[in-house]
Amino acid sequence: MGEFWPVADVLEHLAGRWQVERTVRDLASGDEGLFRGTTVFGPLEGGGLLHQESGTFTWQDVPRPAERTLRFLPGAAPGTADVRFADGRPFHELDLTSGRYVADHPCVADLYRGEFTVRDADHWRTVWRVGGPAKDLVLTTDYTRVR
Repeated sequence: MGEFWPVADVLEHLAGRWQVERTVRDLASGDEGLFRGTTVFGPLEGGGLLHQESGTFTWQDVPRPAERTLRFLPGAAPGTADVRFADGRPFHELDLTSGRYVADHPCVADLYRGEFTVRDADHWRTVWRVGGPAKDLVLTTDYTRVR
């Protein structure tokens, strides 16, 4: 199997509750932030999953509540997902059949490049590298399934 754990169906695999820890590093300033919370992948009417994340984000020693919502829809190929923002705008595709996937998301003048890796049935990670004229960030998120 190697270092990655293949996932036959990304939507089936992600369904449920996950503990989340995300570090945010600003490579230009050296500042670091930390998000801790929960992500729930619940059923979405019409198929797919509603991703709801909530927790606390601490930046420069100031904790604040934080949340986000995404939609994980069935992808073009079996077992894949079409990830969209809450308002329906496209974000990226996701195919974990090899246990690893790289996605790009252009956002105005910035480029978000995400690497998704699955370690086993209960652990996966995303690393987003964000570069552009105003951003130079690395966001690393570890997910642990809550049983």
